[in-house]
Amino acid sequence: MPEPRLASGIWVSAYLARLGLANIPAYVTARGDATAGAVLVKCALLDGTAMLYGREWNIDTDSRPWQVMAEGPERDVDGAIARQRGFDPDLWVIEIESRDGRTLLDKPGLA
Repeated sequence: MPEPRLASGIWVSAYLARLGLANIPAYVTARGDATAGAVLVKCALLDGTAMLYGREWNIDTDSRPWQVMAEGPERDVDGAIARQRGFDPDLWVIEIESRDGRTLLDKPGLA
């Protein structure tokens, strides 16, 4: 049975609160559809590079794990975000600033 999904706006609010509790600065840089908008998470490593995470359906495991969609120079990652937003204007984008790359996406409770 597929896991229930939270509305995107609620998930984003909870994620930002969780990051705040961990003292990880985060910002919504693009607000998407509050109900069903997909979410991208950009982690700026503060050295000119970044990583971009997104979720894609894995038919083998019937899950939607977070995966690295792009990484490298921050301007290239920003370009990947711009292209995705061109295809999907309902997309949310959250930017995190973390020198060590902590996103908390791999922690329980962020399904």
